[in-house]
Amino acid sequence: MFCDIIAGLAPAQVVLADEEAVAFLDARPVFKGHVLVLPREHAETLADLPARSVGPFFLHVQRISAVMPSALGCQGTFVAANNVVSQSVPHLHVHVVPRTKGDGLRGFFWPRGRYASDEEAEEYAGRLRAALGTGPLPPG
Repeated sequence: MFCDIIAGLAPAQVVLADEEAVAFLDARPVFKGHVLVLPREHAETLADLPARSVGPFFLHVQRISAVMPSALGCQGTFVAANNVVSQSVPHLHVHVVPRTKGDGLRGFFWPRGRYASDEEAEEYAGRLRAALGTGPLPPG
């Protein structure tokens, strides 16, 4: 579906299109002006996008987010991407949603929790550092 929009084979309200990305209005917006930004190069998730493409792609996300307040009269934006879970189309896409204080959107879309202790939080941080190969961080 998204590949067809990128190829110009399916209709969409396109707001930006160049050699790196295509951005168009979400057909079922959270708020009017909600934009989806996609890399032209097919990648199912952010992890699948080649490293050389990440910066250029996110410059488009940044640009759209930056113009929304003046273009739409909103106060800010919410920027998010799902990877696999809750990803309705298997093509990387970043949501840029216009936000205004009191618009009814409550933070994240899921309940928030807490770590049972500082030790539990450190255990999770340690697992991520190990996977990243960053090792323990110096105190401070």
